[in-house]
Amino acid sequence: MQPSLVVMGVSGCGKSTLAAAIAQAQGLPFLEGDDFHSPESRSKMKQGVPLTDDDRWSWLDRLGQELRAATGGLVLSCSALKRAYRDRLRSADPNLRFVFMHVPRDEAQSRVAARAAHFFSATLVDSQFATLEPPLEETDVLVLDATQEVSTLQVAVSTWLQRPV
Repeated sequence: MQPSLVVMGVSGCGKSTLAAAIAQAQGLPFLEGDDFHSPESRSKMKQGVPLTDDDRWSWLDRLGQELRAATGGLVLSCSALKRAYRDRLRSADPNLRFVFMHVPRDEAQSRVAARAAHFFSATLVDSQFATLEPPLEETDVLVLDATQEVSTLQVAVSTWLQRPV
């Protein structure tokens, strides 16, 4: 059975693009975590207001429900910026694995500013970096350089997923 996977990182790191590529390569469903934000949270982000932990808990719980329901595995894009957020997702699926898309702040800022149709305000990139607790010491996490080509990253993830946990 395939483990579920969360592709995580700050806005602009490319998590949705990579998650979709991984899902296709692995034959798994892909869920865009942003689709599960409440209308209130989406409005806050559009206005450039950072989300609080209280804003995120119900969102993470909705994502956890999706993880529990996906008995055959899925690939989820989700910022999962704090250890507590990742642990909340792990409580829904103890076999959950994470891919951390490490991106320099200036690159993330540039990418977000170039996205005209996205609801996330470019002014929030700094708040994402301020909130980020990089999962560098967590054993179920693959750390990738988000500036590499998506195809290269997807192959690295597929290889990593073949290794036993």
